[in-house]
Amino acid sequence: MRPRFSLYSKVLFLAFLNLCLLGAVFGVFVRMQFRMDAGSFLLAPAQNRIMALAHTLALELDETPAANWNALLERSAQANGVSLCLFDEDAERVAGPELKMPDEVSRRLQRQARPRGRPSAQALEQKKKGPGNRREGAPPLFLMATNEPTQYWAGVRVPLRQDKDDRPKPGTLILMSPSLVGSQLFFDPKPWLAVVLAVIVVSVACWLPFIRGMTRSISQMTNAAGQIAEGHFEVHAADGRRDEIGQLGDTINRMAAKLSGFVGGQKRFLGGIAHELCNPIATIQFALSNLERRVGEDQREAVADIQEEVQHMSALVNELLSFTKVGMQAVDVKLVPINVAGAVARAIEREATPGSEIVNQVAADLRAEADEELLVRAISNLIRNALRYAGKAGPITIAARAAAGRMYLTVSDCGPGVPEEALEEIFTPFYRVDSSRDETTGGVGLGLALVKSCVESCRGSVRCRNRKPSGLEVEIELEAYG
Repeated sequence: MRPRFSLYSKVLFLAFLNLCLLGAVFGVFVRMQFRMDAGSFLLAPAQNRIMALAHTLALELDETPAANWNALLERSAQANGVSLCLFDEDAERVAGPELKMPDEVSRRLQRQARPRGRPSAQALEQKKKGPGNRREGAPPLFLMATNEPTQYWAGVRVPLRQDKDDRPKPGTLILMSPSLVGSQLFFDPKPWLAVVLAVIVVSVACWLPFIRGMTRSISQMTNAAGQIAEGHFEVHAADGRRDEIGQLGDTINRMAAKLSGFVGGQKRFLGGIAHELCNPIATIQFALSNLERRVGEDQREAVADIQEEVQHMSALVNELLSFTKVGMQAVDVKLVPINVAGAVARAIEREATPGSEIVNQVAADLRAEADEELLVRAISNLIRNALRYAGKAGPITIAARAAAGRMYLTVSDCGPGVPEEALEEIFTPFYRVDSSRDETTGGVGLGLALVKSCVESCRGSVRCRNRKPSGLEVEIELEAYG
């Protein structure tokens, strides 16, 4: 069964999801910082940049006539990607565009304004130190975020002097950005992007070789296990790893060796039994021939029944010998280019019966890598099986094609087919769709098993499927030549 999602894609998806979740957590963390003290480690760089801008603007405002403050704030706002507005000590706008401030921002602005009355000596000393001074008594600064719509605000106290002869009075510079990354004053993404990129590069460098190596080993072992399930016990799973996956590969290899020994021993046992049965069966057949000549007419029918059973036993032994011989000699088979149409013609000539309709549609120039005798035997068994079960239902068609370096030969009939659950089992030795095993319903269940052994000895594969609306199609796959 092919997995819906590969392990490789799952691991990559989890890695990507992990980065997305980290980004979401970071975004929530940034929003939380605006609800905390402005001196938090994340907003400390923003505080420094805003204080530096306020200090520069305070100097420029002191040297610029009040009538030109709007133009000065507009230039600075465009340069920094924010909206700038200047308020006096009574929280009244004196320069900049009119901003629609949420209630919480207005309340913070009111607290920033100087209390009414004459300033104290301490307040005068604070104003002399300037807005950029970070020591105790420096102008206060607030940072906050608001919702609906999402906006980011900052307020910093600056000295205002609308006339050269006036004494500086406290004012508040309000900054607003509609997005966190829209202005580098609030948040500079470049250092964080560099950190994220470094994390990704390091993660890929550390994890990608491990993931690729693990998934490659698992894929190789899956292929090896599939080959073992098909009866190819000579395959070797990768076992060079020094971890649990390497141990799994070594276990698969030992299992394949054990299964090869068991299957080989079974075939040798069957071959030995079949060979030993040949002489007794031949002796029984010879004795029955002599007995038939000596018994009377009333006993010949009984002798004929015994001869029929012995003949059936002889056919079973011959099929066992053929099956075990092909299986034992598979490793010694030498593949050569053969003409597929010629092999099909030989099989048809061998198996055709009077009244049978067998159509050969194989191109005359089609060639494949195989052992001709084994291929002829496989095709012969398929034709014999089709004639036995579907010979009267319609023509038996043999066709072949070449594609992508492979040759595909099909033997199709018009019979009833087989149940879907039996399609994977009919190549198993002694398996029959019908539970009976007499000669009238068809053999002993070794014909298609012999087909599979012959084809696999030619380094090929065989499969079958039901046709629509009716019929069975068996397909042999071999390596094409030329």
